[in-house]
Parts: sequence; structure tokens; C-alpha cells
Amino acid sequence: MAAIIIGTHGKLSEALLRSCEMICGPRENIAAVTLEPGESVEGLVEKYQAALRNLDVKDGVLFMTDLLGGSPYNAACRIAMEVDAEADNIGIITGANLPMLLEVLNLGNIKIKEYVEVAQTAGKQGIQVFERLNTNEVEDL
Repeated sequence: MAAIIIGTHGKLSEALLRSCEMICGPRENIAAVTLEPGESVEGLVEKYQAALRNLDVKDGVLFMTDLLGGSPYNAACRIAMEVDAEADNIGIITGANLPMLLEVLNLGNIKIKEYVEVAQTAGKQGIQVFERLNTNEVEDL
């Protein structure tokens, strides 16, 4: 299974990981990396590199970040470009949410591109809007 790094502004990454573990138990080969107020992108790159040293990355790594163009995303892009501009064993996806993370953690050993596709689909499907039912429809349930 690919290594997963959740990188976010503030403690969101840690909260996502804790919530995921509350639902499906402890997980291996995953790290939560936080960007704290006043930290630079360079500091975040160093945090990512430290996390990578502690993970098994032989099957690749998926960075899940919170915001397109944000520092966690930009730092992940730097890591990806430093490794190899043509490498297909690093994936980066933004908009990290709990449904996305839960789905990705249940995948087996597949290509990083497939991790990204599954994460994107799960993330989108996890966003739903509550709609009131007509009272007549409720009675039919």
C-alpha cells in the first residue's frame, strides 16, 4: 500500500487522521503534517521529508492536502518535483476530507494514479446536501 501524508493548515490533518482511526481503527504508513502560523513553505517541506523518512514509500506516496494553491499543496508539489518531474509514484490531491481518506485507506496495492482517482470520486460523493422530504413522502417510507 502507498504511504499517505495528510498536509493541512493547522491541526486539520491530525483531526482527520484521528477521526479516521476512530471509525476504522489504527492505520499504518500514514502521517499527519501540520502547517502552523508563522511557518514557511520551506519548513513544511522539511516536515514532509521527515515524514517520508518514517514511511514505507516503495509503493509510492499520496499527499492529501486541504487547499489548492495553499502552502501544504505547494510544499507537496516541491517534494514531487525534487524526486522526479516524470515520476508516477507520487500523487497529490486537494480538498482532503474524511470520506476521501476512509476510502483511500481501504485500497490495496494499486497505482498512485488510481489512488488519486478513487480519492477524488470519494471526496466529491462525500459532499451532499440535506433536502427536506415532502411530508407525504415521509409517510410512504
